[in-house]
Amino acid sequence: MRTAHSHTSQRTELGSVIPLFSRIRHWQDERMGWNQDIIDEFRENGGTVKTGGFGRELILLHHTGARTGIVRVTPVMALRPTAGEWLIAASKAGADENPAWFHNLVANPDTTIEDPDAGTVRVEAEVLHGEDRDRVWRLFEAASEGFAAYQRKTARTIPVLILRRTR
Repeated sequence: MRTAHSHTSQRTELGSVIPLFSRIRHWQDERMGWNQDIIDEFRENGGTVKTGGFGRELILLHHTGARTGIVRVTPVMALRPTAGEWLIAASKAGADENPAWFHNLVANPDTTIEDPDAGTVRVEAEVLHGEDRDRVWRLFEAASEGFAAYQRKTARTIPVLILRRTR
């Protein structure tokens, strides 16, 4: 049986939770808006993104939600060691959790990217481990000092993936 007191207590708890959800939603909307701005700039300028000084270093990563099945697009920095291969890091700017797109690629590794030079490409994602991961991570640190800062911010080992062109 619910008493007036428990009902009031519940309302107070919900009252403090609702503003938190609003702040989180606002942050997500801002983040998605920024991503959408980058996606639009990428597509409007043939893969060149002046915002943030990215130039032609980004790809647009299509990924299918592991739980939802919804296809999303996320801009990510990529290194291109050889034709038909792209390296990406699941840094999430040094957050303590991996980005959603990482979980989505683990669940659904066959996907598509948009590359400034190669256009739309079908790829298969593979998470690198051990020395392979460490060797590629050093390439990211050499490409941008931000990656070393991201690793210092988090206790997790930032995953690195290779995307390989498929037919």
